[in-house]
Amino acid sequence: MNSMTYEKLQYFELKERVKDHCVSGLGKALLDQLQPSSLLNVVKIRLNETTEARNLLNAENHIPLKGISNVGNLIEKLEKGMILEPAELVAIADFLRGCRNIKKFMEDKEFFAPTLHTYALSMTEFRSIEEEIQFVIKGNMVVSEASKDLKRIRNQIGKTESKIEERLNKFLKSGANKEFIQEFFISKKDDRFTIPIKASYKNQVDGTIVEVSSKGATVFMEPAAVTKLNVELASLKTEESMEVYQLLATLSGTIYEQLKPIKVNIELISQYDMIFAKAKFSKSMDAIEPKINNHGYIRLKGCRHPLLPQNSVPLDFELGKDYRSLIITGPNAGGKTVVLKTIGILTLAIMSGFHIAGEEGTELAVFDHVFVDIGDNQSMENALSTFSSHMKNISEIMSASSNNTLLLFDEIGSGTEPNEGAALAIAILEEFYKMGCLTVATTHYGEIKRHSERHSDFINAAMQFNNETLEPMYKLLIGESGDSNALYIARKMNVSEKVLLKARRYIDNKDYDMDRVEAHKIKKTKIISTTKEDVYEFEVGDKVKVTELNGDAIVYKKRDAFNNIIVLFEDTFIEIHANRIELKLKASDLYPEGYDLDSLFVSYEERKLQHDLERGSKKALKKIASDIRKELKE
Repeated sequence: MNSMTYEKLQYFELKERVKDHCVSGLGKALLDQLQPSSLLNVVKIRLNETTEARNLLNAENHIPLKGISNVGNLIEKLEKGMILEPAELVAIADFLRGCRNIKKFMEDKEFFAPTLHTYALSMTEFRSIEEEIQFVIKGNMVVSEASKDLKRIRNQIGKTESKIEERLNKFLKSGANKEFIQEFFISKKDDRFTIPIKASYKNQVDGTIVEVSSKGATVFMEPAAVTKLNVELASLKTEESMEVYQLLATLSGTIYEQLKPIKVNIELISQYDMIFAKAKFSKSMDAIEPKINNHGYIRLKGCRHPLLPQNSVPLDFELGKDYRSLIITGPNAGGKTVVLKTIGILTLAIMSGFHIAGEEGTELAVFDHVFVDIGDNQSMENALSTFSSHMKNISEIMSASSNNTLLLFDEIGSGTEPNEGAALAIAILEEFYKMGCLTVATTHYGEIKRHSERHSDFINAAMQFNNETLEPMYKLLIGESGDSNALYIARKMNVSEKVLLKARRYIDNKDYDMDRVEAHKIKKTKIISTTKEDVYEFEVGDKVKVTELNGDAIVYKKRDAFNNIIVLFEDTFIEIHANRIELKLKASDLYPEGYDLDSLFVSYEERKLQHDLERGSKKALKKIASDIRKELKE
């Protein structure tokens, strides 16, 4: 597997969908690291874990994983010798409580989930650490009851602050200080009690200036009467900080001593979060655990792409039993590429332990490698064309593939001269076949289709197409050959039946018509003026000059009883008198015998519709289908 495989098959997008069901960063981090496994036993364990978790989800209304957070960064801080803050210790306590709850939840789940039950047996409970943190910290603050010394210190702090406030209130009420005071309240600045004093009287008040207002009109002063008490208060605050630090250090040390089993708990909770996220994703899609093998057999029954809407057309598919290479043909926008991506993403999904949306009887293989060549890999940086980039990718795939490799090729051999492209594609497919690879490829080349019809270990498949509505059905029909429906659409666009029959003959064999005929030469004719003595009868298709419009037009309808002619001038039909136009070139000189002159007057809309049909536009196909239905009703 390589990064292109993951990118083209939208593997990272699939993991993001599963991550949405995680309850913590622990499971998300594990999903970020998750990669498909090529080991059958590992894949079996992964799928079994998801199935057991799904069984628990089906049986229980609540899985006790909520509230668990990623504490990995806190563990790293402890390993560096750092002391955790109160809020961080609370997060550790919540995590340990979550571990205890999931362990208790799993105790009686051996019948529903024997493997997940076993994981819980390796989990350690730390109720004493939980209770100790809960006793010391409440509301992310160390409580006074955490120790006798802390309680004593905080009581002294309270008494000292009361004395300070008492003296300051006395200062405020004193008539001698009234004219000095700016505002009559006590203000705390930098943990010191102050009084707002008018700046002009700062030298008349005995005390220390702690802060000055932004405009300078007020100074916040600590009166001398409380200076001693403030010093005492600062000393008590230092004692408090030291005692709180000691309590936090003790708790941090207690956790540090249990780091090894706590790390095991983190790994187990991460696994549980990821596994239950897989199970929730499975439940959201009503998915199943498919059968798996390591001998390259794939059988999809009613399977859907996990990133497409649930009402998308399910896929039935089989490969690796009676044939090892499958060639899909059919029209553009018919769903061939979606088939490739569905096969690929479902394979990566089961190798990652994800359930898939499908029916019972579905079976997928575990591969050593899954390689894709899908879409335009043109590289401006390396100056590679689309074809060159495809060949470079295929070359790298060929050097890395083994006999247990799944290959998905979209429009193999395209982007170059068709004969060479088809021949090269067949040679590439044969080489991968001889290497023992399992290959699914899409193509428009008839040569590849015919090769797969002749090879006993190759098989064709076609995307179903509704010939009545001209709409793709997005259904794969294995054993049938499809085409681009070009001839059918051409017939609907009124292309000559003679041309269509010849095209069909050329498709079936390359016996092209080589008979030589004389080329029709376009003669340069001078403008012929019309006179009353020599009146020219304008014919449909004649090129004429419209004198009053100073431009050229084409005759659409011949002269009527009133001597008027209808011409096509710049995509507009105009009725004009015959005397106002001059002949420039006769239709017989412009077009060969038997030429369909009606095609000259096809509107811009019709030409655009034909162009859209040629490039496989769904909108154009629907319009043609609608017109056909209207004609049938009429």
